[in-house]
Amino acid sequence: MENYMEYYNLELEEHIEQKVKIIATHSHQYATEDNLKFLFRILDLTSLNTEDNHSDVSVLCDKVNTVNSDYPDLPSVAAICVYPPFVKNVKENLTDNNVRVAAVGANFPSAQTFLNIKIAECKEIVNHGADEVDIVLSVGRLLNNEYDEVLREIKEIKEAIGNKKLKVILETGLLNDYNIIQLASIVAMEAGADFIKTSTGKVQPAATYDAVYVMCKAIKAFYGKTGKMVGIKPAGGISTVEDALSYYAVVKEVLGEHWLNSSLFRIGASRLANDLMSGILGKETVHF
Repeated sequence: MENYMEYYNLELEEHIEQKVKIIATHSHQYATEDNLKFLFRILDLTSLNTEDNHSDVSVLCDKVNTVNSDYPDLPSVAAICVYPPFVKNVKENLTDNNVRVAAVGANFPSAQTFLNIKIAECKEIVNHGADEVDIVLSVGRLLNNEYDEVLREIKEIKEAIGNKKLKVILETGLLNDYNIIQLASIVAMEAGADFIKTSTGKVQPAATYDAVYVMCKAIKAFYGKTGKMVGIKPAGGISTVEDALSYYAVVKEVLGEHWLNSSLFRIGASRLANDLMSGILGKETVHF
């Protein structure tokens, strides 16, 4: 892995916190109606609760289906993300063809099981109709310097799901310095991740501006060497328009305009949807 870091010329900048704070402080300049609509368009709405059932998931699908009819000026969200048993439910009940079907897999959120089971689960998710699979890399192995094993697991899962999008969650709240976040980003991208994602939302801290900044820098370096554009997904604890605009500002200023689309930028945040709708419509709105 040290060779990878040298290959991508990745050296951590100094004063990352201060740089990110400046970006976040000036993010209000992006608070336009068009940008709020863009942020709504890149939302991955999730239902990842222990008590979830088919009725809950059907209700979420109905709410997504009626966005365009109830609020004609609003775009569709990017995806609905659920646990594996509910993929078929979403596939059958979702009528908005612009919304992708996603599921968490590979023993989410701990990733602590056998590789063959992880692969089998991800294959089953795709067989049930999912367009995207979100997995957690093996954090324990990463922290134990077993980088090749972490890479091999992700690579085999990616091969198993074929052309479906693979989002790899780094669980940055458990990675206690920027070097490890940077390294985890490179491992995931080398293994074939289509997106790198901050968090499951089950660990605190979840998404942070600093972590996303470091991940974006790694994505930029990876693109510079390989020509492959990998997506970024902040997720976990993002609930306000101000939060979303700050992440938008980090992605825009580090990666640039080419990343400002739902194929390369997502935000995982169900609580954010109503706040964005309220901002766009100019009145308090509770749809989700």
